[in-house]
Amino acid sequence: MDADLVLQAMLDYSEYNQALIISSDGDFYSLVRHLYETGKLLAVMTPSIKKCSHLLKQTAKERIMSFERLREKLEYIKKHRLRTEP
Repeated sequence: MDADLVLQAMLDYSEYNQALIISSDGDFYSLVRHLYETGKLLAVMTPSIKKCSHLLKQTAKERIMSFERLREKLEYIKKHRLRTEP
């Protein structure tokens, strides 16, 4: 599956301006490195920075982001409605 995603990203390379990779898997480091070096890497999003491959973190450099850092912006918090007495 990883190889299929990398192959498709390269086949469609001329069709997109930037790529957002959502993964923690180090198998994508070659793709990430190429996208980074050619200016096409928007970011690598990972669910957990702690569980993300060290190789992927090194390759994505400053373009790595985790959902943990964005939790406050992404999390839905249900607000309780105040009941008013008639």
